[in-house]
Amino acid sequence: MTVVPTVALTGVTKRFRGTAALDDVHLTLGPGITGLLGPNGAGKTTLLRITATVLTPGAGEVVLFGTRPAGPEQLAAVRRRLGYLPQEMGHPRGFTGFGFVDYMAVLKEWTDRAARHAEVRRVLELVDLDGVAARRVSALSGGQRRRLGLAQALLGDPDLLLLDEPTTGVDPGQRVTLRQVLSRAGERSTVLLSTHQTEDVAALCDRVVVLDGGRVRFDGAVADLVATAAGRVWLADAPDPAARASWRTGTGRHRVVGQAAPAGAEPAEPTLEDAYLLLLGERARTTGVAA
Repeated sequence: MTVVPTVALTGVTKRFRGTAALDDVHLTLGPGITGLLGPNGAGKTTLLRITATVLTPGAGEVVLFGTRPAGPEQLAAVRRRLGYLPQEMGHPRGFTGFGFVDYMAVLKEWTDRAARHAEVRRVLELVDLDGVAARRVSALSGGQRRRLGLAQALLGDPDLLLLDEPTTGVDPGQRVTLRQVLSRAGERSTVLLSTHQTEDVAALCDRVVVLDGGRVRFDGAVADLVATAAGRVWLADAPDPAARASWRTGTGRHRVVGQAAPAGAEPAEPTLEDAYLLLLGERARTTGVAA
C-alpha cells in the first residue's frame, strides 16, 4: 500500500523583488515532528506560509494530503485539516483569550456552539491558559499571547501543524509544557516546527531541516547532524580566535567549535547547536557569504 505524504514540495521557488526567499526546495513530510532551523532571512517563514496556503510559490509544485490545492473548495478542504501559527499574529481589539480562540474556531467552521466552546476550553487548558481565559488579550504577557496563538492552531487536532517560533517569549517551565503538547501532537499528526531554539529541536524532533539562503542545506536525522560535529568541539582554557565559535562557559572554561583543537584542549560531546554552527560556517566558507 502506497503511503501518501502529508506534504510534498517539489522545486518550490519564491522571489520577492528579485531576491529568492526560497530556491528550488524539495521537501516531503509525513507524521512526526520535523524541526526547521536557519538564520534570519533563510526562508523559513516563507516556506511555512506556502505550506499553509497563505502564499503561492512562484515556481514548483505544492501537494498537501495528496492534492494540489487550487480552487476555493480545494483550499477550504486543505485548510480544515491544518493548524497554523504564524510568526506574528494579530489579535482583534477587545477580545478575551477565550473570545479570540472561539472566534478562530468559528472561522474554522465550528458551527455547533456547545461543541465549539468545549474545544476552545480544551486547547486553552492544553497550553495552560485556562486560568486567564477571561482576561483581555491586550492584558496578557507576550509569552501568554504566543501560547494563545498555539491554542488556536491546535483546534480540532489538525493533521498538519505548522508552527513558526512557537516558544518565543515563553519561560522555561512553560516551554516544557509546550514540548509535552507538541510531542503528543507529533504522535498522530505531521508537525513542522520552525525555531531558532536548537534545544527545542533536540528535545522534540527526530528529523531536522536546515535552510540557509533559501535552500535546503541539510535534511536528515537530528542524530546524523550532531554526528557531523564529532571531533570538532573542545573545552579549552582560553578562547580560540580561529574557531567557528568560542565562548566562556559557567565553569570558567571555553567551549570551542571549529576545525582544529586548541593547544591543551579536551574533546567535548557535540550538541545540535555545535553542528548547526559548523554547517553554516562551512556554507559561508564555500560561498563567501557571512553566516
